[in-house]
Amino acid sequence: MPTWLEESLPILLLLAVIGIVLNRLPRVELGHSDRYRHRRALNWLPVGLLYSFLYMGRYNLTVAKGVFEDMLDASGTPLMTNADFGTIFGVGTAVYGFSFVVNGPLTDRIGGKKALLLGGFGAAVANLAMGIVTWQGYTGNLPVLFSLLYGVNMYFQSFGAVAIVKINAPWFDVRERGVFGAIFGVLISLGIYLAFDVGKAIVDRAPVEWVFFVPAIVLGLLWLAVSILAVDRPGQAGFEDFDTGDASSGEEHLPPDPALEVFGRMFRSPIVMTIAFIEFCSGFLRQAIMQWYRTYAKAVGETGTFVYENWGMLLCCAGILGGVFAGVISDRVFGSRRGPVAAVLYAAMLVSAIVLTFLLGSPLLGPLIVFMSMCVIGVHGMLSGTASMDFGGRRNAGVAVGIIDGFVYAGTAVMAFTYGNLLPDPDQGASALDEWTAWPVAMIPVAAIGFVLARRVWHAKPQRSERARPAGEES
Repeated sequence: MPTWLEESLPILLLLAVIGIVLNRLPRVELGHSDRYRHRRALNWLPVGLLYSFLYMGRYNLTVAKGVFEDMLDASGTPLMTNADFGTIFGVGTAVYGFSFVVNGPLTDRIGGKKALLLGGFGAAVANLAMGIVTWQGYTGNLPVLFSLLYGVNMYFQSFGAVAIVKINAPWFDVRERGVFGAIFGVLISLGIYLAFDVGKAIVDRAPVEWVFFVPAIVLGLLWLAVSILAVDRPGQAGFEDFDTGDASSGEEHLPPDPALEVFGRMFRSPIVMTIAFIEFCSGFLRQAIMQWYRTYAKAVGETGTFVYENWGMLLCCAGILGGVFAGVISDRVFGSRRGPVAAVLYAAMLVSAIVLTFLLGSPLLGPLIVFMSMCVIGVHGMLSGTASMDFGGRRNAGVAVGIIDGFVYAGTAVMAFTYGNLLPDPDQGASALDEWTAWPVAMIPVAAIGFVLARRVWHAKPQRSERARPAGEES
């Protein structure tokens, strides 16, 4: 078998699996025509791929970190230590979280398509800049410069989650959004695969700057595809706009609400805020796993394992399974309620985090970490990708996603600064296992809090807006 084909085979197989999974997702029959379903797929596919490549342009820093920490400055210090990476990633995620205060209501005003195009363009330029800095061999204060550039990147990245939910909310009825949550999980998983495995292949075969250049180029191409193919709602594609049954139902006749009023309404909603705090925990746990497993394995000398070598692929498969499991049982078992799914998956994460403390140095650690990734990505797709539409409503999806995803990245920022200070710096020898005990231990209370909060929204379902026009009233 030719080398290029052998190296491409995992990607082709992965895409085939994704295609089969998406094709076999159960339908909730709501009377949509095949023509409508095909146009909806044509709408979300380029949007979803751009969203996936935003992930590649976000976590490529994690892949590049492994190269930077092996490169020494004039004093013999690694160009990027664990503490430096924690600071850079923490700054970026803090910027990402706070950006939603602006970008959420902005997306509701300008529409999801324009917001996604703005975010894709800015992220491409920021990645291009990081690639140029790396290509030029900058050896000054790299952590400071990358904190700045990564912060700019993450500002534009924050448009992605808001925009994809805003675009898709008018196309999916609330009773079929669990399936969209599964699709959302697949897109996240594909982005993670692109970042970790494809990104690692890039740094193994080419100068490290290409891990920034490649996503910049692809984002530019997908920007063109979204410009041509995507629209914000069915009415712009020749179909009838319909009542999706979410929190915006009955508000179609109302003018846009002031951003501060929407924020106030969301922050006063016990359900929205409970979901936001659950997702704070998801942000901590998801990135505690994704950002630090390979660093742990490298530090303690466990780089030869199957999980380490196929990290991105396994994360992708875990995310697909988590998203499909969460979406299908939400719509088919729990009547389109999202809370029970989050509670079940958080219970699994809590038990797993406790067990993980006893598995440092064990070959079982890798498979357990993959299982935890499946759970947390399932929760994230279900809450950020689906519950935000349900309880924010399609009119205010931008603000709802902004608040919820803002909490996700607030949790990520807390994780970054926490582990950046708790975990050992890379050195020339292997770290002792007990130096990494803080890694699983810190996950336990966060998983416990997430589980308790998820139980509080077990019965929550979106209600028709109180401001809806009374039945029979003339428009």
